[in-house]
Formats: sequence, C-alpha cells, structure tokens
Amino acid sequence: MIELNEMQSNIVKTVQEFGNNEIVGKVKDYDREERFPIEIIKKAASLGFSGGVVPEKYGGNGFDWKTYTLLIESLSYYCHVVGLAMSVASGLIGSSILKYGSEEQKEKYLKPLAEGKVFGAAGITEPDSGTDVASMKTSVTKDGDYYILNGSKMWISFLDVADWILTFGNMDRSLKHKGICAFIIDKNTPGLFFHPIKNKVGFRPIVSGEVVLDNVKVHKSSMIAEEGEGFKVAMTAVENGRLSVAARATGVAKACLDEALQYARERIAFNKPIGRYQLIQSKITDMVISFESSRYFIYKLAYLKDKGLSARSEASMAKMYASDALMNIASEAYQIFGAYGCSDEYNVGRYYRDAKVFQIVEGTNEIHRSLIAQYALGYQSR
Repeated sequence: MIELNEMQSNIVKTVQEFGNNEIVGKVKDYDREERFPIEIIKKAASLGFSGGVVPEKYGGNGFDWKTYTLLIESLSYYCHVVGLAMSVASGLIGSSILKYGSEEQKEKYLKPLAEGKVFGAAGITEPDSGTDVASMKTSVTKDGDYYILNGSKMWISFLDVADWILTFGNMDRSLKHKGICAFIIDKNTPGLFFHPIKNKVGFRPIVSGEVVLDNVKVHKSSMIAEEGEGFKVAMTAVENGRLSVAARATGVAKACLDEALQYARERIAFNKPIGRYQLIQSKITDMVISFESSRYFIYKLAYLKDKGLSARSEASMAKMYASDALMNIASEAYQIFGAYGCSDEYNVGRYYRDAKVFQIVEGTNEIHRSLIAQYALGYQSR
C-alpha cells in the first residue's frame, strides 16, 4: 500500500479524469496509425504534468521522486507514450542539462522543455555500439570555436516533434569514454538529418529512427559540460531514465492485469466464469504478485533518490524486474483472452507488443542482469 499525501491523491484523481476523458477511446487509433498524439500531450502539459522534478525556477514542478513516480505510473496506466512524453524533462535530457548545462542553456532548453512548450531528443545509441556508449563511432573534430560532428545514431525517439537533440560524439576513440563530448544541436542545423522507421512492433506512436550527422558544425556554446565529459553527462541520468521506464512498465502492467481480471469474471466457459477455474486463478496470482513486486521496486528507488542516495543497482533492478514482469503479465493476459487477444477490440495485444520493447529500451535486461551482479560483487560502484 502506497501512502499518499493530499497533493499526491489529487494528482492521481486528476490523471484518472484526464485519462478517461482524453486517452481512453483514442489510444487504439493513434497506436494503429503510428501517430504521436500531440494534442493530448499538449493538454497533459497544460495541467503541469511535464514539470516533474525540475525546479520551479526552470519551469518545473519541483516534485519529489515519489510524486513524480506516481504521476508517470498513473499516466502510463492509460498510455505509456503520454507517460514518456511527460518524463523527458526529468529524465536523460532534462537531468543532463540541469546538472551540467550553463544558465543560458537551462533557460533556452530546459525551461521550455519542463513547461511542455518544446520537445527534445536524446541521441546516444549507435547502429553498431548499442548499449556500449564508450565505443561510439560518431566523431568530433575541433575547428576554432566550433566543433564538427560526423556519424549516426539509431533508435532515437521523438524525431517528428523534437526541436533539438542532445547528442554525443568522440574526439579521440583511443580514450574511450574519456574522449566523449555532449552537444545540444537545433533541429534545423545544416547536416542534421532524421530518418524515421515505420511499422514498429511496439511503441508505435513514438516516431523513432536514425539520426545522421553529416559535417554538422556547432559553436562551442552548444557543448554541455567540458571536452571529454560527455560520458558523465550521458550517465548522470541513468537512474532517472530507468525509473521512468520501470514506472511506465508498472502502469501498463496494472492496466493489463485489470483487463484480464474483468475478462476472467465475464467470460463464460462450461457454464461458469473462467475466473472460477484453478488454472486461471494460478495465472492471476502470478500476475498480481508480479505487479505488486514491480511497485515495490519503483517506489524503493524513488525513496532512495528522495534521500539523495546513489541507487544505480536499484535502478537496474527496477527497470529489469518491472519490464520482465510486464512481459509475463501481458503474456498471461493474452493467454486468458485466447483468440480474442489477437483482436484490437481489446488492448492486450498492444500491451504484449509494447512489453517486449520495454525489455530492450534503457539498456537491455541482459545488460541489467550483468550490472546487478557486478554491483553485488563489488565490481561496479553503486
């Protein structure tokens, strides 16, 4: 049981009203169409959902991490894409600018991002290096007061709505992560090209794809932090990004569980609801326990962050467990629905498709499984 204060209870009620009025009945359509629901996103931002933990002086709400987690989980119950859009200011992009950006960069980029007036994208993953950030091939060459970037990024989201991109390149690959630099690059900069990938299995309303940097020239004022500190910029918000993914997965898991429960009560087979059969009850039990355990992990992580404690191990646990739990819950729900799970009359097919992607984004679960062991063994610093 998560104890809520008055403000948190009001947030949940507001999200429920918003979800029922603005998302339910529409999400199937924009998922099928692969269309980012910008009109819904703008309404959500107008209610203050996009500000998250960003301080009020930079356009945010100044929430604690528990309140932020509750908001993202509650929104994702209705649509995790809306939850994602409302998390970017507190996640990788916003956190990086907040911690390492100049005051000018915070005013120009972070504040309108937290206010929901603009969108940004984060370009880290590359076609070959994937999760191995230190091995990125995008090159950075210094030219007086300017830097020239060449390379490409892959599976970058918000390509259709991003006004700018926070991206990374390497000045000297022999230095590995110590040669990485971070830059904010405006969308209309010459040499910057976006190539969306269509007909994805999951996360369909989010336009993701390749970002190509072809002799992109940016002024030194576009750099976040100093030369060689880009890896630190990229890693500073891993806990935040993983908390967001875990909270969103938990919200989807609850939606999936609720629909399976309703169907099990209503579906009649051999003259009684299928929920009366022990085999179905066994599936329901596993689903309930998985969901409740996911909530434990995300709110434990939020608690540690509110205490100002480093929680990289717990972030990996939350992300891995919540996304695996969602995959299991969605699979069992699909089985309970039987052939009807194949029809988009019901949501379980969409939950199932999205669940697989949750296991891959923000570090594959195989990577997190390794990291958790390394933290426990003392091979990695917490």
